[in-house]
This record gives sequence, C-alpha cells and structure tokens, in this order.
Amino acid sequence: MGFFKMGAPRKFEHKYIYVDERREKLDKIENKAKRDLGLLPPEELSYRERIQGAFTNSTTHLKRRKQNSGYMKTQTLIVLLLVAIFVLHYLLTGSWSF
Repeated sequence: MGFFKMGAPRKFEHKYIYVDERREKLDKIENKAKRDLGLLPPEELSYRERIQGAFTNSTTHLKRRKQNSGYMKTQTLIVLLLVAIFVLHYLLTGSWSF
C-alpha cells in the first residue's frame, strides 16, 4: 500500500560552519551601546525602514482606522462580557429576566 502514500521530502537545513552567532550578537549590542554613548555616528536607516508606514500616515482614513482599532477591541470585549453575564444568569436561574 506504500504506492499511494507518498512521504514528505526532507526539509533543507543548512548549518553555517564558520559563523559565531554569539559573537555577532555581542558585537551588535556593543555597537548599540557605543551609539547610545555618542562614540559612533548614528546608524543610517535602510530604505525599507524609512518608507515603512509612509503610506498609512499620509492617508486620513487609514490613520483613523489605526487609531480606532483599540476602541473597537474594547467595545467588542464589553459586549462579549455582557453576553457572558446574561448566559451565566440564564444557566443559574433558568430565566432571562432579572
């Protein structure tokens, strides 16, 4: 029956031989500390970091949507809480009226 069932191929996993991830992480922390102290010039932002959010910030309807997202989450939470209270009351008393 092995004819119809195909096994998944092995995933490609490449492990670097000459890379010290710990050393790179320490160098990054050291450079950040030097920049914070003013010993190194500030790091230039990449093109992607500079344009990130530019379109969203330039349109009014997307700004409004971004600002109201927290409000909608709170409003939904309140409605769900009220529904849970009503259901709990019904389960305990057996009637919908208070």
